[in-house]
Amino acid sequence: MIESGEYPVGARLPGERELAERFNVSRVTIREAEIALEAQGLIAIKTGSGVYVLARSGTDPVGLPNVTAFELTAARAVIEAEAAALACAHITDAQIDELEDLIVSMSRPMNGADMEGEDADKAFHLGIARISGNPVIEYMVQMIWRMRNELPKVRRVYAGVCKDDAQARADEHGAILSALRDRDPLAARTAMREHFHRLFEAMLEAVETEAVTEIRQRTARDRERFLAATRT
Repeated sequence: MIESGEYPVGARLPGERELAERFNVSRVTIREAEIALEAQGLIAIKTGSGVYVLARSGTDPVGLPNVTAFELTAARAVIEAEAAALACAHITDAQIDELEDLIVSMSRPMNGADMEGEDADKAFHLGIARISGNPVIEYMVQMIWRMRNELPKVRRVYAGVCKDDAQARADEHGAILSALRDRDPLAARTAMREHFHRLFEAMLEAVETEAVTEIRQRTARDRERFLAATRT
């Protein structure tokens, strides 16, 4: 709601009870969420006064830029596609075998605390950046993964499209590996871009679905309030 502008800078957030009813959670959950938002510098909790939205700086508390998952993915499509193309000139058979093992791990659906697939995904992309032979590209991809995993709103969107799509993810990475095995820079660049294009489309669909669900929940709550009021 803050990001959408529903509560602009300086606005006072509704009380815990109202937010708890709106999101259908406990007041303890709302309180914990507000503490987390305050730690990120998004709100200020003033005892006896309320909770207020703060102006944002250009970076988040850990020194990362304030970007969306879509902005990050667009940048990845450019940077990591070129990393894949460059890697074709340097990759060894042993490194191809390592990447193939990572794809096997990546094909397993993630659930609960099982992060094997996500760890393999990260290792695959960082591995290609390292193989590219350019330390600047390797550093940039490392920073990309920091943003992917440490920016809450980015991490949330990625989590929504990766957990239930393990096989598609493995197939796309397999196409990248096939181009690397052939030492074909054009094919590697194209396969990496197609991977991020599919990811971008999946994120759009997930965000749209979430928005529709929120509208339906809000409508249901409004209907219940209306019916309750007409009964009294």
